[in-house]
Amino acid sequence: MAKTTKQNKTENDERLNERLAHSGMRLTPQRRHVHEVLREKMDHPTADQVFLRAKETMPEISMATVYNSLDALVSCGLVRQVNADRGATRYCHNMQPHSHFYCDECGSVHDILQTVSPDDANFRMPRGFRLENIETTIHGKCPECSSSKKPRSNQIL
Repeated sequence: MAKTTKQNKTENDERLNERLAHSGMRLTPQRRHVHEVLREKMDHPTADQVFLRAKETMPEISMATVYNSLDALVSCGLVRQVNADRGATRYCHNMQPHSHFYCDECGSVHDILQTVSPDDANFRMPRGFRLENIETTIHGKCPECSSSKKPRSNQIL
């Protein structure tokens, strides 16, 4: 039997609360809301984009609160920062091993399956170094940019 949206929300809240508490933080309505905003889409938004989306349904939220909430979610391991280019940091709630595809034309970021994990990677690490994480960003053009002749915009809507 499929879980209802309410059951999923309760499970997400419990996991969020548990991870924050483990990091010495508490679950606030603002942190919950920012986490929900990130889970709504898989588009790797910037903090500014998260703020605009969060403000739609929580008008009283401030930019500082969004930044603080994002920092809390990153520090407790529920969200990761993505720095695909030299622009603004983006945020990804997918914590499964994966890489990112960055479209050099429009600036969009997409998750792609990562098949190499730190456990099975065959790298010659310098003596004393320990591999903990592999982050890969692949650059190219997304399908929309590959099929069109539109001018370079580098803007995410």
